[in-house]
Parts: sequence; structure tokens; C-alpha cells
Amino acid sequence: MVTEIIEKELSYQVMNAAYAVHNQLGPGFLEAIYEAALVLELQHRGFQIQTQVKVPVFYQDSQVGEHVLDVLLENKLILELKAVSGIAPIHKQQALSYLKATNLKLAIVINFGTLGVQSERVVNTKKYWRHSRLRDIRVKNYLY
Repeated sequence: MVTEIIEKELSYQVMNAAYAVHNQLGPGFLEAIYEAALVLELQHRGFQIQTQVKVPVFYQDSQVGEHVLDVLLENKLILELKAVSGIAPIHKQQALSYLKATNLKLAIVINFGTLGVQSERVVNTKKYWRHSRLRDIRVKNYLY
């Protein structure tokens, strides 16, 4: 049985851009610096980018809070950026909660804080909430 890789080409392009950023900056900077550099790199490659995107979170029919996505790429891929000593399980769980709130299929956790770029794909295997606010994400466009 062959398993289809979700957003294979888009993921490849994102990681290529992440390596380019890390090769130039190296480890040691704050997450915000890597975010700004990665956004510039992805924009130069022609991608539609939204940053610091607010996504409401619902419990039953009440909004109980909101997530802030680091980067939303092409309205279909969430990038959760880190500058830490390593990707921890909680970072992947955080990305999964973003996927649940948006009903998107894929997030990539990218860590710039080590000697080499680290990444983990996080896949949403089911639809979670009828309260997905992806249409709101498209309205709140926070471009650099």
C-alpha cells in the first residue's frame, strides 16, 4: 500500500527555504528573526504568506481563546517555528492543536536553534470542529 505524502512539493520548497535561511544565519538568533528571514525567503519564491494569524478556538459553541499561527503558507500549510535546543513532543502537539482549530491537514515544526535545521511534519488525520475559522484566516492578512 502506497501512502500519499501530503503537500509533498510544497513541503520540499519550504524546507529548501528553511535550509537557505539557516545556512546564512546559523543558530543562535531569536525565533522572530528566523521568522522574518523565512518569510522573506518564501516571498522571494512567490508564495502567499500570512504571519501571526489569529485563529479562534471553540469549546462547544463558545469561543474560549485563540491560537496565533507563526506562518500560514498558501492557506493550506502551517509553519510553527522554533529556536530551541530540539523539537519536543509538546511542539508537535501544539502544531496539531493548530490543525484542529483550522481543519487544515499539515503543519511543519521547524527548529532553527541547532547546528542543523530540524523539522517534523504533523498531519491532521481527521476533521475536528465545525467551528473551523479558515475563512477568517484569509481575511486577517498580516504580511511583512
